[in-house]
Amino acid sequence: MSASDESRPATTAEYVGGNSHAFGPGRHLRSRSKVLPEHARGHNRALVLQTLYHAGAMSRADLSRETGLTRVTISDLVAEFIADGIVIEMGVRETVGPGKPPILIDIDRVGHQIIGIDLSGPSAFVGAVLSLDGDVLERREVARPEGPDGDAVYAAIVELARQLVAASTQPLLGAGIGTPGVVRPDGLVLSSPNLGWTNFPLEAKLSADLDLPVLARNDANAAVLAEYTFGDAKADFMLIKIGRGVGAGLITGSQPLLGSRFAAGEIGHVVVGTDGGPRCACGKDGCLEAWLSVSRLRDALTDEPTARDEILRDAGTRMGIAIAPIVAALDLSEVVVSGPADLLDGILIDSAIETLHARTLEGVFEDTLIRLTRQEDIVLRGAAVMVLSAQLGVS
Repeated sequence: MSASDESRPATTAEYVGGNSHAFGPGRHLRSRSKVLPEHARGHNRALVLQTLYHAGAMSRADLSRETGLTRVTISDLVAEFIADGIVIEMGVRETVGPGKPPILIDIDRVGHQIIGIDLSGPSAFVGAVLSLDGDVLERREVARPEGPDGDAVYAAIVELARQLVAASTQPLLGAGIGTPGVVRPDGLVLSSPNLGWTNFPLEAKLSADLDLPVLARNDANAAVLAEYTFGDAKADFMLIKIGRGVGAGLITGSQPLLGSRFAAGEIGHVVVGTDGGPRCACGKDGCLEAWLSVSRLRDALTDEPTARDEILRDAGTRMGIAIAPIVAALDLSEVVVSGPADLLDGILIDSAIETLHARTLEGVFEDTLIRLTRQEDIVLRGAAVMVLSAQLGVS
């Protein structure tokens, strides 16, 4: 929910059942800019919603103590949120002793829903209606058009999105899309060869077609947000998403790192080693994606089943070679990997850890971890975080 009245969705009619789910200590994506007086109200709105989202139901007095805002400010903001249908009163808290029991308030976690779409799958585009807590409520998918036909791809996305809109049961806060390729912060896809897009205004076009707020980001950048908000990640980490291709998202100092060309994390087409290697779709030999993509690994294991350990160990070594300078340059705490556990967990990740430690400064990076994410639907859930962040200031 943005601060402007014009972009607020319709209010909910009635709260149906409470949701006590609350996340760990409130963390938010840190802004690089100083909060100016004219931006203070928007900052306070986001701070209150962020606190409620992560801490769960609390009284207005509790909220004042947690945020450091005055009770008058909290009262005004909460009244505004209730009028907008964002926050609800949950009833009174049981107390012992004299005095009026406080009324608990919380974000109306079931009063709005979010659409998430993942375009990174090898054979289908997958979408879901999600709760504000990132839970998948309804799932749909459409076949991925064959070949890099940009028009056919977009038509399939519109079909999927409309199915999801029809499946939603509450007012929609917005839609988030994770797509392969280089994506500008305004949702313009600068380049996505596999989808047939160059300078394609995905966010603006789909927002107009659906009459909904739409956010479009690179799929790995969406996934890293899900790991940050819903997972166990620290404030400085990289998420490597391994599927049809290989890409990465980065968060440093609790801030997403996009880069000057919006291509931070595009590690799939970095050549790893000087010994050649498999031919990559980009035309080079030995790109990380050519060694590590799911299709390449499965094909190699099918062709040489007796060499399974060697193939996985070599792929892990290549991943370690690629990420070691990134870990050292950014002083990352951990690397999280998203992809099929049967391929990645065990030999491959163990080999990547061994290579990472061998190629970074001894005694400094020895505690840097590489681990598999425990999250399913990580791009869909990241798409939900994108909408929460843009519309409510919550992450």
